Amino acid sequence: MLPARYFDRDVAAVARDLIGATLLVDGVGGIVVETEAYAPDDPASHSVRGPTPRNAAMFGPAGHAYVYRSYGIHWCFNIVCRPGSAVLIRAIEPTHGLVAMTTRRGLADPRLLCAGPGRLCQALAIDRTLDHAPLDRAPFAIHPAPAAPPIHAGPRIGITRAIDTPWRFCAMDSGFLSKPARR
Repeated sequence: MLPARYFDRDVAAVARDLIGATLLVDGVGGIVVETEAYAPDDPASHSVRGPTPRNAAMFGPAGHAYVYRSYGIHWCFNIVCRPGSAVLIRAIEPTHGLVAMTTRRGLADPRLLCAGPGRLCQALAIDRTLDHAPLDRAPFAIHPAPAAPPIHAGPRIGITRAIDTPWRFCAMDSGFLSKPARR
């Protein structure tokens, strides 16, 4: 399992290195196939204006969860790196607990279970109660990738600022991405 100190480094490096890692929440999850990095001086980051009650976890210890509600609808799960920086987990390839994920999501197509931050959180039962939670103990388990898969880096999606920053990292040719990688 990855220790908290693993995340105490450059956010883009962590986002890239998480591709191929296994993310589990109470034994349910899969292989990380898509991430996005957000730095403290990044105009698209929640932390750019400093700490608030909503983003407080981003200014806490590395290796903790930052969970927030997007557009008042979906939960989003991030991994805190250095202060003010975090990696958004955008998609995983489901491999563990498919029955639980299918029940939570109300659908059977494995390609749609965790393809997008909101879907991922619903499938893994991640909500605000896990905000600030340490990722090196239950209910979380994050295991390193056995080998570095081929990775595509490109612009992040779903944002309106710093849209050309190439901090979206995807497993090449994965069928489980939230949106296809732009080449």
